Amino acid sequence: MPSSHFPQPASTPPATEAELLVRAQALAGYSLGQLAEQAGWITPTHLRAAKGWAGQLIELYLGATAGSRQEQDFPELGVELKTIPINEQGMPLETTYVCIAPLLHLSGVQWQQSNVHNKLQRVLWVPLDGRRHIPPGDRLIGPSVLWSPTAEQNRQLQQDWEEITELIVLGQIEQITARTGTVLQLRPKAADGSVLTDAIGPEGRTIQTRPRGYYLKKPFTHQLLTEALGI
Repeated sequence: MPSSHFPQPASTPPATEAELLVRAQALAGYSLGQLAEQAGWITPTHLRAAKGWAGQLIELYLGATAGSRQEQDFPELGVELKTIPINEQGMPLETTYVCIAPLLHLSGVQWQQSNVHNKLQRVLWVPLDGRRHIPPGDRLIGPSVLWSPTAEQNRQLQQDWEEITELIVLGQIEQITARTGTVLQLRPKAADGSVLTDAIGPEGRTIQTRPRGYYLKKPFTHQLLTEALGI
């Protein structure tokens, strides 16, 4: 249950991982509506037209500074923030966006240099009630956990990234589906189909295709949350 001391939006970034985790754990049990009211934010009636609102609200309370830049949300700590909607059984309700996927100049790039690796080496997971029949303002925040991939999880991520990257380099971007990869997948990442970007085609020439993003598959995030929370 929430403590009597109501959390406040952060005025400064956290100085340490421990401070970040204390801030995150202080939010557990509160609803998004309570935090929004305290911050002077308007709570949307549904999140379809306010995608990212919950994550931005959590960022406000935790003191994240990166915004939309291609670095961790807490660059001084090397920690990425991921809010994750779950159901009453703790199952993630959607895949987790990691970062935009570069589609050019990938020859010779190694896993350790990739933004996927950079984003996922240390993650603060903040579970949220994601059930769609619950109004956004009534959705509760769950217990947060700081996570780093195990050697096996890192191996799975690297294997999927290398498989996907090889297909991109070989001009097979259009053959990559959401089923490609065991724990990591590549999917279109754009507001609509009219947004296009350059990529390499099957004959080695530049083609136009929809921007892509890397996502973590639901079974993977379910496994890591279950292990991290000791469920």
